[in-house]
Formats: sequence, structure tokens, C-alpha cells
Amino acid sequence: MAHTPHELHEEFPRHAEVISSLRQVNAHFARMTEEYHLLNRRIHRAETNVEPLADLAMVHMRKQRAALKDNIYSVLRRH
Repeated sequence: MAHTPHELHEEFPRHAEVISSLRQVNAHFARMTEEYHLLNRRIHRAETNVEPLADLAMVHMRKQRAALKDNIYSVLRRH
């Protein structure tokens, strides 16, 4: 698969070590990052027409990804 934009380590490069640590000790954070990763992959596959989706579905998934990213950043700010 081609390079997938919006990976967490690219979105939050200064927090890469914290992300890795939190994933190991915080189950809720690990679930959020996994959900983000899976959703990001689905969006990328849709954007590259590997698995095309309707426009409304894409908008919904992008909103979900943004909300997850906001929640992840909220946790990162506290650490």
C-alpha cells in the first residue's frame, strides 16, 4: 500500500515517544489510536479508489477521524 497520510506519528511528531508509551500502559488510549489507524486506512483506500465510498460516507469518516485526533491530542497534552 502506498504512503498513507495522517498517520499519528506524522500528525504529532513531537509526541511520538509519548504515543508509544501510552499505548502500552493506557488501554483506552490504545483503543483510540487503533481505531484512528483503522479509520485512517479506510479513508486512504477510499481516496485512492481501492475501495470507493459515497461522498457522504467519506465526510462522516473524516469527521470521525478528526474527533479521534482531537481526543488523542487531548490525552497527549496532559502527558
